[in-house]
Amino acid sequence: MPDKEVRTIRDLIFYQYAKIIGNSSLWKDAKKNSYGFVKNKFKQLRDDEITRSTILREDKQMLDEEKKCVYCWATEDLSRDHIVAKSLKINERCATCDRIQWISNHIRACKSCNSKKSDRGLYHFFKSLNPNEPKYYDHLPPLLEKKYLKTIYCCHLCKGDLDKTIEDISVLDLDL
Repeated sequence: MPDKEVRTIRDLIFYQYAKIIGNSSLWKDAKKNSYGFVKNKFKQLRDDEITRSTILREDKQMLDEEKKCVYCWATEDLSRDHIVAKSLKINERCATCDRIQWISNHIRACKSCNSKKSDRGLYHFFKSLNPNEPKYYDHLPPLLEKKYLKTIYCCHLCKGDLDKTIEDISVLDLDL
């Protein structure tokens, strides 16, 4: 469950991104005490005081990373996986949407994981991989989650529900 100030899809995307910033900025022992830092970054993102990195940064990081499956770390039988399924049908534009079709929505995955993920949203897929872990969403590789959050933000913008208030909001509400 995110912070009580997180009420909308937009808020939740910024909150998850703030957690990534916090996890990458703090030393290991400080992560458990990083709530204030994360909350501050969330507010700065929400209030446009800071911006997320461009998707180009993540695309460059992906090229530099070791060639392995982002889900299970296998190094054999790799393919490109669409992080947000290319079969997404918010509206008629999805089939040709640059955000869905281009490299920014791709990650390396072994064919087995790519098949298991199918057209599920990222958080639903990670929940299925970690069924006994209440904070399964904290196990996502940061590069994968950053690319996903940036792509899904555009999908929710297109759908027109970024500012929709959701009771008991969770990361599962981000998946379309």
